Amino acid sequence: MATKIRLKRIGAKKNPYYRVVVADSRSPRDGRFIEEIGYYQPVANPEVIKINEERALDWLAKGAQPSDTVRSLFKKAGVWQKRSTREAAEQQTPEG
Repeated sequence: MATKIRLKRIGAKKNPYYRVVVADSRSPRDGRFIEEIGYYQPVANPEVIKINEERALDWLAKGAQPSDTVRSLFKKAGVWQKRSTREAAEQQTPEG
């Protein structure tokens, strides 16, 4: 099963509010999802980004692919940098 980390739109007309969800790549945008890992409010001043970093890193380690928008949100929230440092640390530790 190919999993994606993407946005699920909720909120009123002209007032978007998004949840960051892990979903099967075949499911529709606002359809069934596996887990909710955060939310994003672009209209708020300043915009609000709340991501559960532990769950996001866990899903990225399992191979879930983030959408372009979610990747940029991860970069703003600092999750993407932690992913890079985590991968580098895992490569340096000897397996045995």
